[in-house]
Amino acid sequence: MDHSRAPVLEALEEFRRRGDVVYGPPGHKQGRGADPRVADVVGLDVFRSDVLLLNGLDDRRESQDVLGQAQELMADAVGAERAFFSTCGSSLSVKTAMLAVAGPGEKLLVSRNAHKSVISAVVINGVEPVWVHPKFDAERHLAHPPEADDVRRRLKEHPDAKGMLLITPTDWGTCADIGAVARTCHDFDVPLVVDEAWGAHLPFHPDLPAWGMDHEADLVVTSVHKMGGAVEQSSVFHLQYDRVSPEVLKQREDLLATTSASSLVYATLDGWRRQMAQHGHELLDTAIRRARRIRAAVGELPGLRLMDREVVQAGLAADIDPMKVVIDVRELGISGMQAAEWLRAHRHVDVGSSDTCRISASITHADDDATEETLLAALRALVEAADSVESRPPVRLPAPPALELEQAMLPREAFFAPVEHVPAERAAGRISAELISPYPPGVPVIAPGEVITDETVDHLRSGVEHGVLIPDAADPTVRTLRVVARTGAAA
Repeated sequence: MDHSRAPVLEALEEFRRRGDVVYGPPGHKQGRGADPRVADVVGLDVFRSDVLLLNGLDDRRESQDVLGQAQELMADAVGAERAFFSTCGSSLSVKTAMLAVAGPGEKLLVSRNAHKSVISAVVINGVEPVWVHPKFDAERHLAHPPEADDVRRRLKEHPDAKGMLLITPTDWGTCADIGAVARTCHDFDVPLVVDEAWGAHLPFHPDLPAWGMDHEADLVVTSVHKMGGAVEQSSVFHLQYDRVSPEVLKQREDLLATTSASSLVYATLDGWRRQMAQHGHELLDTAIRRARRIRAAVGELPGLRLMDREVVQAGLAADIDPMKVVIDVRELGISGMQAAEWLRAHRHVDVGSSDTCRISASITHADDDATEETLLAALRALVEAADSVESRPPVRLPAPPALELEQAMLPREAFFAPVEHVPAERAAGRISAELISPYPPGVPVIAPGEVITDETVDHLRSGVEHGVLIPDAADPTVRTLRVVARTGAAA
């Protein structure tokens, strides 16, 4: 296919050339009504490029198939049979993907280290999750993807499961053996869905970890805004084989997606695909070399512990994305959250993620010599200043078995059940009716339907005291928890 083409961008250029005057949405009329104070900040071209697909980039009947052409080019670029653009981010795309595989009351294997969007999908879809617990790294207090043997065991226990949802790479860059998990699923004649939100760059360079479409996954969801070059909320479904019907996927996507899709998302997805198809190997080659230099420099800084291929050599993960620079800062006597706050306040450096133990920085094709030196200079300064960072109460980390909570009710049933709010000190033994997800990275410590324990409450309460953000809890301070009501106690 001709990857010099970008059908959405070409249609936008043609719209401007024709000088169409629009009498429908958006109400700013391609920027004519935009507040100049807003345009001064975001740029007038943002508004000029905000055009509907119908009666805008395409006609009323979509006879030019502008979007369809762009999606065909995307599929060809990454080796998929079909591709579908989504403008609501992979938080919605993964919900759609799960709906396309398992319906209400049906079973679906799900990695328990999933982002809250996956757990939310379980609630919305009404599926019965069969949790596949990740491989827990006690030394780093980190969850790596589950292995094929874990998946096989759960499929044997639940032969009526409709498929498997695997998260890889994780937020911290560790990767699953996608091929082995896919073959295991196919042995049971069920599809493998991969939440590869952090892996949009993977198809475009052989030195990067496995890409789901190249390793027998049936359906892969990517967030192009994370490691690619499209704007926020840019997501793509990639599909192959016949275990997931493209018709079903499209209908489920239509059920959940917006009817006012953003041309800004479509255009930047289209343009990023063209950029990667034409120049991706060269751009990523440079980025990989840059990431390796950064990793080597970090490894020489005292008090910083880089996560590298030792996790692969130890059998904890199948691979690691070199573009994710993950740094344990505990030897500095501070937490990852404190490191992130110090870097932002004193060096104007915003890291990608942070938790109790570590920070991460994503290196992409957009980085250059200046951003490389900025990051390394900031990390050097952090090492020198760590002793001056004000101490905070420590976050108490539970032992790995304490994180595998009993599932006493289906998540949907617990979420919509009559509830009551109980003090944290009386929550142990009660069934959670809410998600409680330290953010970032946003993996729930407690999901609806799970039995709360003293260890998890202690962990969450100590986290809040330290400064952890828990935005989805009914009480973000975790002084109280929302639990399934006992008879006569509903709130």
